[in-house]
Amino acid sequence: QVQLVESGGGLVQPGDSLRLSCAASGRAFYRFIMGWFRQAPGKERRLVAAINWSGANTFYGDSVKGRFTISRDNARSAVYLQMNDLKPEDTAVYYCAARWGPDTVVGEAGYDYWGQGTQVTVSS
Repeated sequence: QVQLVESGGGLVQPGDSLRLSCAASGRAFYRFIMGWFRQAPGKERRLVAAINWSGANTFYGDSVKGRFTISRDNARSAVYLQMNDLKPEDTAVYYCAARWGPDTVVGEAGYDYWGQGTQVTVSS
């Protein structure tokens, strides 16, 4: 079992940066694959980025490659999403999620634990 709490969302202008944080509590954080998902109004929730146990392997959705960076600090049981050059289409609720299982960042399925979400709004 793991509990997740996101923070760091807000209202920013196009081109700005934000850093989302996700604090985890519970067992063996270092054995969870961690992901950031987002859901815009009227759209499905989609995986934005994922990171493996050690942080050595990452996945990014095509729309955020080169702009977003996922990282984790296992000593602090935390995962982060650095978002640069934000665009209006990045506006969404961002969710931190955890998956227990094989050490792979492939796939959107299997995330069993979710945070409450944090709103990111990009608007001029």
